[in-house]
Amino acid sequence: MGHKTHPLGFRLGIIQEDRSLWYSGTNSYISFLKEDYTIREYISKFLISNNVGYSGITKLIIKRNETKKRIYIEIQSVVPGRIVGKSGSLLRTLDQELSALLKNKKVLINIVEITKPYTEASILVDVLVKKLEERVSFRKCIREILRRYRTEDELKGIKVQIAGRLNGAEIARTEWVREGRVPLQTLRANIDYSYKVAQTTYGILGIKIWLFKNEIVAKKNI
Repeated sequence: MGHKTHPLGFRLGIIQEDRSLWYSGTNSYISFLKEDYTIREYISKFLISNNVGYSGITKLIIKRNETKKRIYIEIQSVVPGRIVGKSGSLLRTLDQELSALLKNKKVLINIVEITKPYTEASILVDVLVKKLEERVSFRKCIREILRRYRTEDELKGIKVQIAGRLNGAEIARTEWVREGRVPLQTLRANIDYSYKVAQTTYGILGIKIWLFKNEIVAKKNI
């Protein structure tokens, strides 16, 4: 049997950083972990309830200072304007609601714009999910993803995998396409990975994309 390892978790502490950057003792670790989960879930529900539509969030990083009284939230998005809102109204509302949710703590939110969206696996997966839910042929969808991948010269490889009842077939199967190199077992290889599901009329399709960006030779201090 195959033993599969998450590409990002496999490189954690080597070339990948944690999405939650803080340290605590054993007594408060669980409460901080739950708090991080609550923050991520609340931001997701807040954007849905305010009809933001597609937020284009690729990464959400949470940091805490030494006293744990300040929480820094960094939201990386390809469309930051939708999260900020008109004249910053939506961002101010989010800041106020998070401050009310996390009592006795100061919340600081920073929005970072991703200028090259097709170098992010999560964005390519979102494009693929949207196309498949619009009942576009899966082969045509994969060709579209490969076309967008080729527009970014710094990318060295991509692997796209779709599993389920493809094009409404009675028997589920897995189809995948690879272009370039995708060295999953090389720890110095900077691999970006994303997995999401598409809700189609024939059932759920599981979508995975691996992106090989470059090799990081120098050790990263975390």
